[in-house]
Amino acid sequence: MKLSKRILAILEIIFMMFAMEVSVCDTKRVSAGTNGLRQRAVMVDVVLYNFKDKYVSLVRENLEEIQKQNEGKVVFRFYDGKGNQSTQDEVLSNLASNSADIIMVNLVDTKAAQDVIERFKSKNIPIIFFNREPVSVDVLKSYGKAYYVGTNAKEAGEMQGKVIVDIWNKNRDLIDKNNNGVLQYVVLEGEHGSIEARERTEFSIGTINKAGIKTEQIALKAADWQRDLARTNISSLLLQYDKNIEAIIANNDEMAIGAVEALQKYGHNLGEKNKTIVVVGIDATAEAQELIKKGFMAGSVMQDPSEMAKAIYAIGMNVFEGRDPLYDTKYKFDDTKVAVRLPYYEYVA
Repeated sequence: MKLSKRILAILEIIFMMFAMEVSVCDTKRVSAGTNGLRQRAVMVDVVLYNFKDKYVSLVRENLEEIQKQNEGKVVFRFYDGKGNQSTQDEVLSNLASNSADIIMVNLVDTKAAQDVIERFKSKNIPIIFFNREPVSVDVLKSYGKAYYVGTNAKEAGEMQGKVIVDIWNKNRDLIDKNNNGVLQYVVLEGEHGSIEARERTEFSIGTINKAGIKTEQIALKAADWQRDLARTNISSLLLQYDKNIEAIIANNDEMAIGAVEALQKYGHNLGEKNKTIVVVGIDATAEAQELIKKGFMAGSVMQDPSEMAKAIYAIGMNVFEGRDPLYDTKYKFDDTKVAVRLPYYEYVA
């Protein structure tokens, strides 16, 4: 009887030791699995509005640079919406069935944010919208892992208007060609129906008017953010209103550059003060900066693509890792608590 108890006790000890060993092994496997996941590069699908858009292409280049600097940590895969919402929808649909760790979206149609959220919400994938602002960022609140990084279109318009006000006050002869005390201008609008384009225009003109400058709009042409369309539109307007146009206000630099190219074709903006029409843009791209330095463009408002890339990367990684979206960053949410607004900077010669 005593022998049987001893045998049972020995067997019980052996069983307990075996169970403990299994538990330790399982823990090691789980730990190894977790470490394996963390060591794998984070896959980020970046769905862009249009590869041809200059500013968007610069953001892409800066994301590629971030990938080089973080080799093995993150991989960006880029997809072209080609400026067409149906094309972008097809891309998103394909990605939803084989999605990455993070989705970054530069919307074609700014009303489509809710549709994007519905595609990826069930998969618990972080979504970072950027640059082209959803019609209402409040829709992002329906999903705890959706955020927006962009700028304040009103601020861009105000700074652009200030560039013209400064020229009017300091170098009136350059801009008020007919000396009638009225600024006669043309607007190159990004696209009809775009809140961002409308606000850039409204606050640019509003800033000029608030400064006590009388204005007359000669024409407003939508050039869809594109240089070629802007060049065509200004060429046509010069044939109609050549001597009346004193300033061209473009919603972005690509259109401003297109305007300068059209002006130069007709002998303007080649360095002769009396034949220079004031042209202002937004973005302060490298090409625009060169034109400003040469005096062919009056100024621009800088929207830093490098800062945009850094912000969407940092916030996206924080959300993926389960941290606070703004952890270890300098960024702050606006009143919505889901949108970060990056600052603009005035750029003049």
